[in-house]
Amino acid sequence: MSNPLEITIAMDRYDRHFPFFDGTVKAPDGLSYRALQVGQSDHLRDGTDRHGQMIHNQAFDVAEFSMSTFLMAIDRGLPLIGIPIFPRRLFSQSCMFVRADSDIEHPRDLIGRRVGLSSFQTTLSLLAKGDLKFEYGVEWEKIKWLMTTDEKVKFDPKPGVVIDRAPKGTDLGLLLGRGEIDAVFMPHPPPSIMKGDVPTRRLFKDARREEQRYFKKYGWWPIMHIVAMHQDLVARRPDLPAALMDMFHQAHEINLDYYTDPNWSRLPWIRYLYEESSAVFGDPWINGFKRNRANLEQFILYSHDQGLIKERYEPERLFVPSTLNT
Repeated sequence: MSNPLEITIAMDRYDRHFPFFDGTVKAPDGLSYRALQVGQSDHLRDGTDRHGQMIHNQAFDVAEFSMSTFLMAIDRGLPLIGIPIFPRRLFSQSCMFVRADSDIEHPRDLIGRRVGLSSFQTTLSLLAKGDLKFEYGVEWEKIKWLMTTDEKVKFDPKPGVVIDRAPKGTDLGLLLGRGEIDAVFMPHPPPSIMKGDVPTRRLFKDARREEQRYFKKYGWWPIMHIVAMHQDLVARRPDLPAALMDMFHQAHEINLDYYTDPNWSRLPWIRYLYEESSAVFGDPWINGFKRNRANLEQFILYSHDQGLIKERYEPERLFVPSTLNT
């Protein structure tokens, strides 16, 4: 690298990011980094609202970023670009909650009902609505939606779609317990659900088996987040995307070694869980463009169908061209 450069990298405190926070990830010569613990919904050591700060305030050079919001940013020509690193993944099926005594047994039972979301464009919301329609044959347009947070990128809802807004700070679990909504789709369930104050169950009674079926059918654990940076930074340092790809690969390899210690986690059975997950999924934390292209295409389909992006563009548009051969 030519001129020395220090960059800020904002991300959550996942185990796969620990190597950045403890400095065991090594930057190449001419580059240094500051890893910032910035939450999205929660306030971490270095702040909150990571996605909003990145897209609206250019607060960081590089950031872990919402896949759904990123698709919208690219559609609108905002000056962000990605590298094919995907630090957060979730299945939708384990994030769909109903009351323990609910008569909802199948996704089709949600038609005409009211479902609470964080925001309409949250990536889990995008995935869940898309899976309802394209995997289970349930038109998400026939469900009423209640949001609790502002959208990061404005959009016009499709005609006829019912989207309401709850007051800021509303605990959707309490609304679920009172019967004011019929389900909650959220990656982080509200406190009333997590603490058991409102008796709930997952919509899919055997969500693990359903997720295994989904993984076997498609071959991927759905992407939630991407690593994004500002286009002007890439223009100044075209060698930076490759350096970042290597640094995240280092973190991945270091993180794998954590689980050789059966007492690394506070969970007593973590080694059993690690072995069980590996047997079912192998290593699902696959980065690079080529092996994730089909999953990206699916998200673009879902986003276009939900009126979040105007054009169903090719996934290549999302990334620095030099990273497309990964």
